[in-house]
Amino acid sequence: MTVEPGWVPPGIDTAKANIARVYDYWVGGDHNFQADRDLARTIIALDPAIRATMRANRAFLGRAVRFLAGQAGIRQFLDIGSGIPTENNVHQVAQDTAPGSRVVYVDNDDTAVAHSRLLLAGNPDATVIQGDLREPARILADPETQLLLDFTQPVAVFLVAVLHFIPGSGQASDIITTLRDALAPGSYLVICHACRDEQPSLATSFETVYNSRVTAQLVMRSRDEITRLCDGFTLLEPGLVWIPQWRPDSPDDVPEDPSKYWALVGVGRYDGPPSPLAAPG
Repeated sequence: MTVEPGWVPPGIDTAKANIARVYDYWVGGDHNFQADRDLARTIIALDPAIRATMRANRAFLGRAVRFLAGQAGIRQFLDIGSGIPTENNVHQVAQDTAPGSRVVYVDNDDTAVAHSRLLLAGNPDATVIQGDLREPARILADPETQLLLDFTQPVAVFLVAVLHFIPGSGQASDIITTLRDALAPGSYLVICHACRDEQPSLATSFETVYNSRVTAQLVMRSRDEITRLCDGFTLLEPGLVWIPQWRPDSPDDVPEDPSKYWALVGVGRYDGPPSPLAAPG
């Protein structure tokens, strides 16, 4: 009889691949099993850069959190579509940078939430709730969200590698509008979104293979479409860029062709709704 590690919740079938654990494998974590590794390697065969892309994405996440908890002075973080919070995730980086930072993780996957609850046990400033990005008002109103986050003060909202699972641009825009309207001025949006512009044929092949194996449907968007999703936020320098180009720790961290990582990232600041007095007369 196989004895599962202590972090595996009862009732979880580790013989079936789970996308949160597949991602954990790609970024070098150890919260994954053979079925997850098999699926991860199948996708690597299609796109050999996928593992480097996911690790670059995790590195971007760390840089964004360090900036927000450090230079920007943010102490509240809402990470929607968080997966399993391992390998230098938001709460680890934020609380190392600014002890006492409060983090709410949100995921709609039973397995990811169950794993996360065990991993976060004993951390009074971090929690996970089960929620769906398609229902942002319910995420905001959840008792655990309300207990840990004060929306009269700035909050950093993370939508990292999750909006490309929302099929309609109108629906994605409505989700961001609902979240933005709940934020205090001085809040931030952190976004990472798969972009099809540079490698459209690979994007189509990736969508086809991914959508045939995973319940969630992947939809890559153009740069213009992703930019429009940031309406209402002021994108900080260097704007919406390929993953390794956002404030790299070293110029050597940016490859000759950063578009091979096929996702655009950015950090936007919310300064509040436009004043009616600012409208042209």
